[in-house]
Amino acid sequence: MAHRPKRTFRQRPADSSDSDGAEEPSAEAGTRKEQETSSPAEEGPPSGGGRAQAAGQPHRVRGARGRGRVWATSRRAPGAASRAEGAGVQESRTVDLSTDEEDETHHSSESKDDQSSSSDSSSSREEKEFSSTVKIPDAAFIQAARRKRELARAQGDYISLDVKHPVTVSGTERNSDDDPESEPDDHEKRIPFAPKPQTLRQRMAEETTSRNETSEESQEDENQDIWEHQQMKKAVKIIEERDIGISHSHGSQIMKKFDTSISFSPVNLEIIKKQLNTRLTLLQDTHHSHLREYEKYMQDVKKSKSTIQHLESSSNQALNYKFYKSMKIYVENLIDCLNGKIINIQEIESSMHALLLKQAMTFMKRRQDELKHESTYLQQLSCKEETSTNGSLAVDEKTQWILEEIESRRTQRRQARVLSGNCNHQEGTSSDDELSSAEMTDFQKSQDDILQNQKKVFEDVHDDFCNIQNILLKFQQWREKFPDSYYEAFIGLCIPKLLNPLIRVQLIHWNPLKLDSIDLKQMPWFTSVEEFMEDSKKEDSSDKKILSAVINKTVIPRLTDFVEFIWDPLSTSQTTSLITHCRVILEEHSTCENEVSKSKQDLLKSIVSRMKKAIEDDVFIPLYPKSAIENKTSPHSKFQERQFWSGLKLFSNILLWNGLLSDDTLQELGLGKLLNRYLIIALHNAIPGPDVVKKCKQITACLPEKWFENSAMRTSIPQLENFIQFLLQSAHKLSGSEFRDEVKEIILILVKIKALNQAESFIEEYHLDHLKSLIKEV
Repeated sequence: MAHRPKRTFRQRPADSSDSDGAEEPSAEAGTRKEQETSSPAEEGPPSGGGRAQAAGQPHRVRGARGRGRVWATSRRAPGAASRAEGAGVQESRTVDLSTDEEDETHHSSESKDDQSSSSDSSSSREEKEFSSTVKIPDAAFIQAARRKRELARAQGDYISLDVKHPVTVSGTERNSDDDPESEPDDHEKRIPFAPKPQTLRQRMAEETTSRNETSEESQEDENQDIWEHQQMKKAVKIIEERDIGISHSHGSQIMKKFDTSISFSPVNLEIIKKQLNTRLTLLQDTHHSHLREYEKYMQDVKKSKSTIQHLESSSNQALNYKFYKSMKIYVENLIDCLNGKIINIQEIESSMHALLLKQAMTFMKRRQDELKHESTYLQQLSCKEETSTNGSLAVDEKTQWILEEIESRRTQRRQARVLSGNCNHQEGTSSDDELSSAEMTDFQKSQDDILQNQKKVFEDVHDDFCNIQNILLKFQQWREKFPDSYYEAFIGLCIPKLLNPLIRVQLIHWNPLKLDSIDLKQMPWFTSVEEFMEDSKKEDSSDKKILSAVINKTVIPRLTDFVEFIWDPLSTSQTTSLITHCRVILEEHSTCENEVSKSKQDLLKSIVSRMKKAIEDDVFIPLYPKSAIENKTSPHSKFQERQFWSGLKLFSNILLWNGLLSDDTLQELGLGKLLNRYLIIALHNAIPGPDVVKKCKQITACLPEKWFENSAMRTSIPQLENFIQFLLQSAHKLSGSEFRDEVKEIILILVKIKALNQAESFIEEYHLDHLKSLIKEV
């Protein structure tokens, strides 16, 4: 037997998961103590093969141990690995394990526990050392380590000779347990060259162990990759933080330095002020834009909230649909009903209009015929010519019959005035619109028939389709339940068109030329429309213009027809009644300016045109010799007086339109066409005296007072110049006679019409100092 060399160190247990050697507890304790006292450079896989190296035997690497050595090497800290690599120690160390499988099993379990504790302590040292040195292994080093592990795994592809053999001497085992120094060397151990037959249970256990080892190796490789990746991330983060800190410190140092070689442009207060103003303007614009955006967003929020509230408070959609469906059907039926009745309504309106027109034309034709025959008769009297032919005799008989008829009506009117106590009436101011009993009976019968037909128009129609109040109630329900859809449908613009036929039916019996005619405000449709407008909560809605639209589209056209065809401007009662209704329509209900202005202009044009026609056709004042009119009881004098007062009546009726017609229009019609052309000529032809002064006073009383409200006026309006000259002439004629009181009346007339300069000149000329006080009072 060869001589055993003396051992200088103990065998260290392998920390690989597949080590097979097992040692005594004393040996294990010695190994742990040896590991704790080892230097950082010696951390890594335990060198169990030192004994073989000391004896000079060649290095022997086994498959299972190769994997364990690589695993232990990969878990070392980078600093330790670099130091070990630099010294050349790690490459020369080997791991030699015992061939005894039982010892290997025992030592592997203990070495694993020892490895876990040592790995924790080494990992903490590694982190501290890594954080202090901040040395990162480069990619080449990591790749080289991976190649070493792969080569170590590749070298393990052989049949392991480290098999378990039976121990023949039990005493040897006991001695080995008691004394690890007594273990036999590798060359003294029995080497089995053939594997021992294994049982089925042993083969199954070996297969399971190999699979577990494979899975553990793969898990260890995966954990190793994860650990390396985490360590690299930590190192990169530390380097980045250090670089950022260095860059900040370097930047601050650069900022502290000031290069005096750089030249800057000169800066003064104006430049700074200009830059600040520019900056302020930009900020203000930005602020304004932000305010606009804010307002827009607030409006959107408000609108969204209202929409949400509306949606939350909205009723069931089925009920809404049912309401809209019923409203649609109702409106369609209403339109169909009105379309079916409109023809009948137009026929009744035409019948009433034709009846009134016939009556008006009868009065007008009779007045013109009577004026023609009476003027012819007086002309014949003035010429004192006797008729000689039968034709002229027939004309004379007809004229005589007409004159008798005229006188009979005048007598009846005088008797009526006497009974009423009206003694100041002037002949010629009567309208002369009396009808005979037969004519009155026929007219009344025809009017009653028309009114009966009016009542039958909607006799077969339900109240919901012919009663204006019920119709407006339907739309009011729509407005209260669904105001948005109501206003979006512009119902306020449609209601006047729907109500037009119904209102026309109620206006059939309305005659604005009669003083006793019903006022528009008292009509049922008027009150219903007003109530509907008052219930509207929206101030600027089209519902507030319904009444105005109805008046413009329905009432004013009917009123215009009365003015053009039926109105008699010579009738004071008709003119007064017409003016009353026109003031209500044109002044109190002119809310819709555009439509009212057009309708109003059409109506006013019709009024002016009708008055011009009356001046041209109905005014006739004959001129007779003074010898024929000196006798107040003569037919010529009476006829001239009647015609003058008739013209003066028309003059008064024209000036009643003050406030509705423009001043220029009234002055042109009343003063230019009637006073200066007809009335002044008749006054010049009259005999100066109290009657002339009375007529002048009556003319002055008809003039509107607002024409003379200017206190600075010293001369009257130009259209009254002829009238003023006539007054002065009359004053000159009466000043030398006994009619001194009439002179004072003329001065008062001049003062009233603001002819102050003429009045002063007349007073100074005739030395009427007692009349100067009349001028001073003005």
